[in-house]
Amino acid sequence: MKYFSLIWAQLFRSKTRTLLTLLSVVAAFLLFGMLDSVRVAFSSGGSVEGANRLIVASRLSITQSLPIRLEPQVRQVPGVKDVTSGMWFGGIYQDPKNFFANFSVAPNYFDVYRELQLPPDQLKAFQDTRTGAVVGETLAKEFGWKIGDTIPLQATIFPRGGSNDWPLQLVGVFRSKDRTLAANEERQLMMNWKYFDESNDYIKNQVSWFTVTLDNPDHASRVAQAIDAISANSDHETKTQTESAFQQAFVKQFADIGLIVTSIMGAVFFTLLLLTGNTMAQAVRERVPELATLKTLGFKDSTVLVLVMIEAVLLIGLGGAIGMGLAATILPILSPKTQGLLPPHVPTQTWAMGVALILVIGVVVGLLPALRAKRLKIVDALAGR
Repeated sequence: MKYFSLIWAQLFRSKTRTLLTLLSVVAAFLLFGMLDSVRVAFSSGGSVEGANRLIVASRLSITQSLPIRLEPQVRQVPGVKDVTSGMWFGGIYQDPKNFFANFSVAPNYFDVYRELQLPPDQLKAFQDTRTGAVVGETLAKEFGWKIGDTIPLQATIFPRGGSNDWPLQLVGVFRSKDRTLAANEERQLMMNWKYFDESNDYIKNQVSWFTVTLDNPDHASRVAQAIDAISANSDHETKTQTESAFQQAFVKQFADIGLIVTSIMGAVFFTLLLLTGNTMAQAVRERVPELATLKTLGFKDSTVLVLVMIEAVLLIGLGGAIGMGLAATILPILSPKTQGLLPPHVPTQTWAMGVALILVIGVVVGLLPALRAKRLKIVDALAGR
């Protein structure tokens, strides 16, 4: 653009003020990039393979277990392709700070969760080894585990023979097919449900949930209603949801991530609007004689308006691009250290929203100063009125 050098000079007329404002914009968009990435990650549907899966859990709470005898009845529902199950274990390794998901699963668990890739020989070893366990590659690397090691889990809920010791033999290491989800999906340990069921002191023939695969994802609603009808009016009523809906409901038991992120970012961007709006208004007031000179030289009112608008969008755009770039750089570094709570990258949805915010905030911030510059009369400006 032929006027870019002029816009750039106007923008950095007061370098200190512009740099301080720019830092505020960078901080706001850095915070936005990281927080909105978390929101998108928690609200997304997860892997592509999960599109044809339903989760059957207790209607009362995920902490309530279901009788394993429901499985053959669920299998008979038209539209059901396969069924597997799992039971939350909640053990710890060495220290409570070393938290990772661990549960007991049915032998066909990896037939249903095909996005978790376990070599056939290791899968057979897992199915044939009573005390066997498999872990994700990320988790194995974190603790330096290798196949054949004994993992001494400590029970927090289910003792075994009056003791909290649950030594497990590592027989397999699985990988996530989608590497963008590896930080979360590979921080898991699975043991054999039959071993857990026979050995724990308190609970028998119970599971935390069933996972159902469908012949046709379009029939999810009908199949879910049919499954829930099996246990209607019993002491173990179920609630069947898509895998995505179940994950979101699980997260919302702790907090509404979307509401929290929206509230924080609303406050941040409202403050940013006030700050950058004041900066642009002050910059235009200080340049009244210069703007009048431009008009004297033949610049049209509409041209002056566009110059001020571009200046505002450029200010927000520079800060926004740097902030989002920093978020994209920091997330891959922090993600492995937060046990999968932070996503490994900034999602496309967040980038798109970031660009939209840059444009909207730039226009809002620059509109009033630009209109004032457009309406400026040369005689009044040069006379100091």
